[in-house]
Amino acid sequence: MASAMPSTTAIRPLCISQQKPTKFFFVVRVVVKGRVQGVFYRNWTVENATQLGLKGWVRNRRDGSVEALFSGDSDKVLEMEQRCRRGPPDAMVTGFLVFPSSDDPGTGFQRKATV
Repeated sequence: MASAMPSTTAIRPLCISQQKPTKFFFVVRVVVKGRVQGVFYRNWTVENATQLGLKGWVRNRRDGSVEALFSGDSDKVLEMEQRCRRGPPDAMVTGFLVFPSSDDPGTGFQRKATV
């Protein structure tokens, strides 16, 4: 008589390949609204993006928002989005928009002039 497998046992597929899983590459443009100018937001963004190994840029906009382009591994870009939703200590983010982008991020991460 065959015994039934306990219901708490999970059956997982056997990994045949020894290769690392493929990472996805993202390029997104974000617009951050709220109290985000005059609170070190751009420099904070440069520090965080550099720490995560992202490419791109950040700049103030004349409408009071901050705009940035983030490019890199999907998990790092998503982490940066989460950090930007909070921002530096003196910021108060009230709006956060994310758009896919095909813009060239450049070779590093930089602070750009206001537009």
